[in-house]
Amino acid sequence: MTGVASLKDRFLLAAVLGYPVAQSRSPLLHDYWFAQQGLAGRYLALPVKPGGLEPALRGLAPLGYAGCNLTIPHKQDAMAIVDQVDDVARDIGAISCVVVRPDGTLLGTNNDWRGCIGNLHDAFPDWRADAGPVAVIGAGGGARAVCYGLLRAGVPELRLVNRTQDRATQIAADLGGPIRVMAWDDRAAALDGVTLVVNATSQGMVGMAPLDLSIDQLPATAIAYDIIYTPLETPFLAAARAQGNATLNGLGMLLHQGVPAWQAWFGITPVITGDLRQKMEHAIAPQAS
Repeated sequence: MTGVASLKDRFLLAAVLGYPVAQSRSPLLHDYWFAQQGLAGRYLALPVKPGGLEPALRGLAPLGYAGCNLTIPHKQDAMAIVDQVDDVARDIGAISCVVVRPDGTLLGTNNDWRGCIGNLHDAFPDWRADAGPVAVIGAGGGARAVCYGLLRAGVPELRLVNRTQDRATQIAADLGGPIRVMAWDDRAAALDGVTLVVNATSQGMVGMAPLDLSIDQLPATAIAYDIIYTPLETPFLAAARAQGNATLNGLGMLLHQGVPAWQAWFGITPVITGDLRQKMEHAIAPQAS
């Protein structure tokens, strides 16, 4: 593994590729870590339009980038572009992180599931995956990573609900395990008896309509988790908090998925501090108003 000392004489580069991408708070996170580790470097948000991903990825090595993160709409397209897809990304069916290897070839992996589970354990140290059924709303790339992480953690039953049921059925077929696909019309009933419900859709994000989900049947002891972090409290989380449920937003997921990215890019384990979280929340809060 690369040590900090061996990186002192280099200017380090990484980025997030997406479209749009200006709203990303990842540059603040990673630039904080460059300063924390005493390293010279920058993390950039690069807008890459659909259809332009391959030349963008191929340009990383000659430009000196250690790697990049991928966001909408590139996570699945990258599967056919990188030189190697690891087992995790192959199982999830999407790439969230690309590593430029010493020979210039590209490795694709997915750290979103680590972010999801790391966020849960950080916020709720006593959370147990095997405590009971969980419900996941959505069937996109984020939902696939969430389902993978929850199954890997050992949930006994995962109730998966999506407006387009075929996509949920495909996730169940791809991932296997105790996934129970439920119809969109039964989404409220899917919350009955769960220990955790996760909104893995973009509904509730700034500029999007709220998640169309009644939480009347959500047990008072259940955790309501939204992988969105802009705003910090979505209408879904606000309703759950008003009902007395413990809630969790997606900021911690962003923070925790960044750690393994740094380990892969630079051989360093950065530290998630209270100061970092406060700075991230302060940067996000204006979007929530």
